Amino acid sequence: MGRGRNKALHDLYLEYEDKTAKKVLAEGIIRFCEDIGIAPEDVVMIVICWHMDAQTMGEFTEEEFEGGLEDIGVDSITSLKAAIPSLRKELNDRKKFKEIYEYAFMFSRENNQKCLQLDVALSVWPLLITKEKWKYIDLWCEFLQEHHKKAISKDTWTQLLDFIDVMDDTFSQYDPTGAWPYLIDEFVALVKEQGKIGN
Repeated sequence: MGRGRNKALHDLYLEYEDKTAKKVLAEGIIRFCEDIGIAPEDVVMIVICWHMDAQTMGEFTEEEFEGGLEDIGVDSITSLKAAIPSLRKELNDRKKFKEIYEYAFMFSRENNQKCLQLDVALSVWPLLITKEKWKYIDLWCEFLQEHHKKAISKDTWTQLLDFIDVMDDTFSQYDPTGAWPYLIDEFVALVKEQGKIGN
């Protein structure tokens, strides 16, 4: 992703920068979202953060902010607002979606921990994996809340998307002796046991 500076981008960054921290913090991000007309929890913010290659949730460095908007090809709030629909469409691009999905795991972790806190995973998963993408996403989240109650590993995060990509709604290709993470095995077993396959 391109990194550079122009005056318009730098001036825009300064509008949101916390002058003490020398970065954009939560208050600035909320104002930024208000200005571009989206909620902070809107999934398109993950796409914007991916373009910025933002490393920490809740803050943007000067390089991340300016470089990300340059990467998107905008240099004003007006042009970014106009780019929102095309940014949303990037979630429908299979290759980009996989990159954004894997980035979301890294971005959402606390203090570079290896795993993702369960409550965070349960809030991010339905944003990225909608019911249109996978009809079982709500059941998956309920299952984790009731039966797992622990942080989510990168392996589970990554392989869930692989599972969704190859599996149909009836799990007909599912092989219990395959190499899926145990959580996915347990989930499939529970869904079958409860008779919720295909429902």
